[in-house]
Amino acid sequence: MEINNNESSSFHRHSESLPCVHKVGLPPKQNLFQEITAAVKETLFADDPLRQFKDQTRSRKFVLGIQTLFPIFEWGRDYSFSKFKGDLVAGLTIASLCIPQDIGYSQLANLKPQYGLYSSFVPPLIYAFMGSSRDIAIGPVAVVSLVLGSLLQNEIDPSKDPVNYLHLTFTATFFAGITQVTLGFFRLGFLIDFLSHAAIVGFMAGAAITIALQQLKELLGIAHFTRKTDIVSVMRSVWTTVDHGWNWQTIVIGVSFLVLLLLAKQIAKKKKKLFWVAAIAPLVSVILSTLIVYVTHANKHGVKIVNEIKRGVNPPSVNEIFFSGEYLGKGFRIGVVAGMIALTEAIAIGRTFAAMKDYQIDGNKEMVALGTMNVVGSMTSCYVATGSFSRSAVNFMAGCNTAVSNIVMSLVVLLTLELITPLFKYTPKAIISSIIISAVIGLIDIEAVILIWKVDKFDFVACMGAFFGVVFKSVEIGLLIAVSISFAKILLQVTRPRTAILGKLPRTTVYRNIQQYPEASKVPGILIVRVDSAIYFSNSNYIKERILRWLTDEEEHLEENNLPRIQFLIVEMSPVTDIDTSGIHALKELHSSLQKRNVELVLANPGPVVVNKLHASSFTELIGEDNIFLTVADAVHTCAPKMEEV
Repeated sequence: MEINNNESSSFHRHSESLPCVHKVGLPPKQNLFQEITAAVKETLFADDPLRQFKDQTRSRKFVLGIQTLFPIFEWGRDYSFSKFKGDLVAGLTIASLCIPQDIGYSQLANLKPQYGLYSSFVPPLIYAFMGSSRDIAIGPVAVVSLVLGSLLQNEIDPSKDPVNYLHLTFTATFFAGITQVTLGFFRLGFLIDFLSHAAIVGFMAGAAITIALQQLKELLGIAHFTRKTDIVSVMRSVWTTVDHGWNWQTIVIGVSFLVLLLLAKQIAKKKKKLFWVAAIAPLVSVILSTLIVYVTHANKHGVKIVNEIKRGVNPPSVNEIFFSGEYLGKGFRIGVVAGMIALTEAIAIGRTFAAMKDYQIDGNKEMVALGTMNVVGSMTSCYVATGSFSRSAVNFMAGCNTAVSNIVMSLVVLLTLELITPLFKYTPKAIISSIIISAVIGLIDIEAVILIWKVDKFDFVACMGAFFGVVFKSVEIGLLIAVSISFAKILLQVTRPRTAILGKLPRTTVYRNIQQYPEASKVPGILIVRVDSAIYFSNSNYIKERILRWLTDEEEHLEENNLPRIQFLIVEMSPVTDIDTSGIHALKELHSSLQKRNVELVLANPGPVVVNKLHASSFTELIGEDNIFLTVADAVHTCAPKMEEV
């Protein structure tokens, strides 16, 4: 950029008015133990979980420890009848929604209906005592049920070997819980953040489409249906049975109630006070459709029904978990995948509703609570449970105050298991499919996809990659694509960090990116470059080469316009949070290259970690401590007179 004489003289006049130049301070030296302790504390204990135990008596520490593990003993002290009324209404409302959903979701996991109900009895009770969210509603969810069912049937055919399939389900649930507890106990919750929001949006939308397509079997009354989940196989299976496989009575029942359910959701969406219409619509649909089938004997005309749901409370299943043998490793692998997906969904839901009510949830406590309930659940005939978005939304709108709403829901499910399950005998499977379809439609977030496209095109690629992977291949492939693209984005950002040329804003001592601020002017004879990343082995060579490319381009521009050459290169390092030995080596190589061009290297505002390492490596002696400044303005103020002397 060409600088006129007026600009140059104005710069020098302003430089003369600058206050004295400040040097970068060297922080106190820490010993090895202090460095390691500080690093571990910041990484794993940034929230300082032991803060509340400081300066407390032994008995008080014991009480606080119990309250930390079981938050119900903390908020339970202030529990009142007015809060219970809100929790009672919310609990009854989500119970009416969860019962038909549980029957359907167990179908996604290739399990009998009672296992879905079992999973809404024990896990919510455990969570109510250990969870920190007031609004999250616990139970089986569509996506986790689909993932679990898909992965399990790849190992054991549920129709040919239902006993071992069930045992493998409990094994996977056990290890899902162990995974969650481990992540929470060792405070490794940040690992789930590696799956980007965009990838989750795409994966959820793809899973919703896949789940809905799978329901066409029961919605259309098709007897022979593909076990594959990709859209091509499903649609081929649907269209090849048009002439001989569809049952019109089933279609009438399924489609009619699907329209009713979607209409109820629209009413609730337009009028928030009528949320209960959508909440009770599934149970009302089950009751009405069951009566219709019972009265008309539609089951004798090809309409498939649920048949008997085993009556009674959860039987123990600890002896049915594979703790050895060939299925142990398979159960562990499936459990880790299902547990991570369940965690991601639950934490996202918990944070969303906590933000609405302006309270905090502890992510690590949540993981321990979710993991414990799944470990106990695996021993009481449950499969993987987590936070349900649809039920949590209803719970929130119904006026829940605490996790007691989960206890109420759990007790209603208990009564259902003990008394009401025989009434579901004539429930048509088509209505269960209709309920599932209406529920998973909410997982397709078009607005989020549009926002992702507007904000970040690479995020959009991750979103679409996960979506198409699930829809056109399988749930596993979609999940793999989602994780791979998320990691690829991290690697790309780490290995190719942004750099920028800075210029001085008129009538200030502020230096900003000249692309963002066109009015910012370059300083004659000085090139100012900012590095927007830590400098590690993965990006150090790129940063060095990028800075040299900036310098080469600038020199060519100056030569073409017969302007003074570059004499100083100032690197603005305030965004550089850390540097390793490879980064320091790259700076040394940069310094060597600059010397050959008769350009002096100057650093501005390196942070405490960086400046410590620069001193430890003697790099500050190499370039001279007088070439390290507190601000870019200080560096320019010092370098300008030197240029006049050259």
